[in-house]
Amino acid sequence: MNSKRSTEILVGLFVAAGIAALFVLAMKVSNLGDFTDDKGYEVVANFQNIGGLKPRSPVTMAGVRVGRVTSISLDPDTYDAKVTINIYRQYDNIPVDTSASIFTAGLLGEQYISLSPGADDFYLEDGDVIDLTQPAVVLEQVIGQFLYSTAEGD
Repeated sequence: MNSKRSTEILVGLFVAAGIAALFVLAMKVSNLGDFTDDKGYEVVANFQNIGGLKPRSPVTMAGVRVGRVTSISLDPDTYDAKVTINIYRQYDNIPVDTSASIFTAGLLGEQYISLSPGADDFYLEDGDVIDLTQPAVVLEQVIGQFLYSTAEGD
């Protein structure tokens, strides 16, 4: 009887560990897995096209995650996408002339913002605007241009 009870407890612990692992995996996949409450400082970047960029998308520099996208809105004056980025507090030495580009992780992966540092002696602060931006490359447009140029070449 005691052996049966210990087996039931062991199976229960195994199932609970499996559920916990699935929960952690779901949080990581949905970009909710970053439980840090590091408010850092916010900067804005305006893009002509953000493709599939979403709030909570990662912001990287040299492959290292330095922040996340907090909000996306449409600028009513320029009709550009206004992307607000939260940069983690420990990365307070990013030059003002840094550029921001939107890339895709892999062929069909999620989109993220990559920052390329400039050489300025002044650093980004809360509320600054990143002026140098490169919009997302939309795969459908690239394929369409390739097919159109191939058809014209015949």
